[in-house]
Amino acid sequence: MNAQEIVRSFCEAVPRRDPKELAGFFSADAIYHNIPIAPVTGPEEIEKMLGQFLGPASEAEFEVLTLAVDGHRVLTERVDRFTIGDKRIELPVMGTFEVGPDGKITAWRDYFDMAQFTSQMG
Repeated sequence: MNAQEIVRSFCEAVPRRDPKELAGFFSADAIYHNIPIAPVTGPEEIEKMLGQFLGPASEAEFEVLTLAVDGHRVLTERVDRFTIGDKRIELPVMGTFEVGPDGKITAWRDYFDMAQFTSQMG
């Protein structure tokens, strides 16, 4: 699979809400920086971070609006949706993924407005 297919597969796996499955997309030294939250390194830490927002969600989706590829980098313009309790959260997100030659994601940076998230949580 090329970098674009790997990132699309990752985004398509989000609705299953399985942090372990999602962490399997990452290399041993991968960095996940969900800006403005502090970055984490390695699949185990990424799994924990993903569990923090997927665990309480009864539904999750990464809708990819636009995807651009520059070599091993994949840029995604997305709407990330989560249902947590009776709250439906929708966040516009810009994400950057870097994919290594072994087909594993080596870096993932997401940029979003935390105030949009907290205002929707109430």
